[in-house]
Amino acid sequence: MKSILVTGGAGFIGANFVPYFADKYKDYMVINLDKLTYAGDLNNLKEVEKASNYKFVEGDICDRALVEKLFKDNDIKGVVHFAAESHVDNSITGPKAFIETNILGTFTLLDVARHHWMEAPHKVRAGYESSRFHHISTDEVYGSLGDTGLFEETTPYAPNSPYSASKASSDFLVRAYYHTYGMNVTTSNCSNNYGPKQHTEKLIPKIISNCVNEKDIPIYGDGKNVRDWLYVLDHCKAIDLVFHTGKAGETYNVGGRNERTNLQIVHTICEILDKKSPRKNGKPHSDLITFVKDRAGHDKRYAIDATKLEQELGWKADENFDTGIAKTIDWYLAALKN
Repeated sequence: MKSILVTGGAGFIGANFVPYFADKYKDYMVINLDKLTYAGDLNNLKEVEKASNYKFVEGDICDRALVEKLFKDNDIKGVVHFAAESHVDNSITGPKAFIETNILGTFTLLDVARHHWMEAPHKVRAGYESSRFHHISTDEVYGSLGDTGLFEETTPYAPNSPYSASKASSDFLVRAYYHTYGMNVTTSNCSNNYGPKQHTEKLIPKIISNCVNEKDIPIYGDGKNVRDWLYVLDHCKAIDLVFHTGKAGETYNVGGRNERTNLQIVHTICEILDKKSPRKNGKPHSDLITFVKDRAGHDKRYAIDATKLEQELGWKADENFDTGIAKTIDWYLAALKN
């Protein structure tokens, strides 16, 4: 059985990926390393916690001794690296944690993997020829787009927040380990994810939660910031595809081709909830919308060109925004009742 280390598997995307991956690949032992910060929740992994090919380890990716022990004890032959501090607002008020986790943590994982898999630069140990390190990143490393155009894999990096700067740094470390040491690495940069199990600090679950709890829905600035929305399970399938069939050293952009302004997102959710969970006072949920001071350094528009992933690896999103948001709202309504 091949052991795969998944970092941050109790977070939003990781907690969707781990059950999907462990169920699909019964010949893999999936070892989930997560620090269980506020954004990690083992309740998100109930469906896999008793699986014979799954193991959870609580710990920090910056803890080199722990990471080395995991590699040695389990003979790790693959890494899928989700673990990251990811909330932009938090990076503005407390950037240090982002530098430590996203940069130092990624370095620690890369370096331990290099020593475990390789004898010397560009010389892989026998038996580790297929070992791969896949790094999950974000479209925010590219900065902000104008009214037209899409982020491509060749788009120059221009991060504008401590969060995106820390992710850009981690991307460059992964790139360096490929070019300097010949390590088998891949990177994927995704657009905004949404779906089940996301922390309520994020836009879509916050809207749903605030609607259900009759709280104001805060919208930054004029609400016209545009994001490309990707359903989380479609992202998980893309990661699986890149991990198994992507070309070493390459980056693949993953996007949903679902551009929406923040205001469009809010009104869509409010209209659906007006039908599925009407307010007791009979008023529309959109009455709860309030506009607040814009976020510092708030990027105006993100949009991903996923052509490379689609054409070279055959990926295609199964959900459009209308189908994905309906599934997402149903999941949160059920979760909020429990």
